[in-house]
Amino acid sequence: MLSYILRRIVATLPVMAIVALFVFSLLYIAPGDPAVVIAGDQASPEDVERIRQSLGLDRPFLVQFGGWVWRILHGDLGTSIFTNLPVSAMIGQRLGPTLSLMIVTLLLTIVVAVPLGVVAAWKAGSLIDRVIMGFAVFGFSLPVFVVGYILAYIFALELEWLPVQGYTPLTQGFWPWLENLILPAIALGCVYIALVARITRAAMLEVLQQDYIRTARAKGLGQGGILFIHALKNAAVPIVTVIGIGIALLIGGAVVTESVFAIPGLGRLTIDAILRRDYPVIQGIVLLFSFVYVLVNLMIDVIYTLVDPRIRY
Repeated sequence: MLSYILRRIVATLPVMAIVALFVFSLLYIAPGDPAVVIAGDQASPEDVERIRQSLGLDRPFLVQFGGWVWRILHGDLGTSIFTNLPVSAMIGQRLGPTLSLMIVTLLLTIVVAVPLGVVAAWKAGSLIDRVIMGFAVFGFSLPVFVVGYILAYIFALELEWLPVQGYTPLTQGFWPWLENLILPAIALGCVYIALVARITRAAMLEVLQQDYIRTARAKGLGQGGILFIHALKNAAVPIVTVIGIGIALLIGGAVVTESVFAIPGLGRLTIDAILRRDYPVIQGIVLLFSFVYVLVNLMIDVIYTLVDPRIRY
């Protein structure tokens, strides 16, 4: 088991190296000169050149990249161009709201999507199945911001059941924390729920055709035990896979969702940094998101070894 985990960790190192190279290259791919952005429109060529030297932009690309990687390995993500604050500190300040939103969305997805997929597979071809799959298609088709505006208009502005925007830290109480995340989590989770429900249904349909399921039915085992103990356990591999892959949907959707509901998280920070061309902040956030995505996929590979006995270490 340990050797398998070590092999998977080693396999992720080239991926992270390529990601780091791409993230650093954003400085050169993006239009405009960072030195000009910092100096402003009224700066003289001498001022721009002085800023370029202070940022190290006059050095060769590989030298800059090597120095940047060395600082990253020591926990230094750079300094914001506009606020002059460490990027790691800015990310740390905004990490709580984004992490809370993703956790609530992930739990909501698992609690709603997996049972819907199981019921749809159990009632395959029936009206219940068609209704659930129709919801899945509808949810997968709507953009996150459209769902967010609809939910905010109905439940926040018209019914006034939930707050329309903002974020309350968990330290100020569980319910104030949760009520600010209900609408954003539903908006962000619609696509995710639809995806997981469809994959769960497909995986369960395949498993329910197996001989051991018919044997369990012949022995008189209850339908709930067959579905949620025997069938769901053996259908877990593709379900776990799509849940892990869906983390990318959460990361991308969080940027839009936080803008709609004015949540001061990493998504808002990303948009602000892009609008101001704050390249160190953009690089730090993209690198963090990439690392999280690679880490989640590594965890899925490890979970495979626990749920699928066919995988050898």
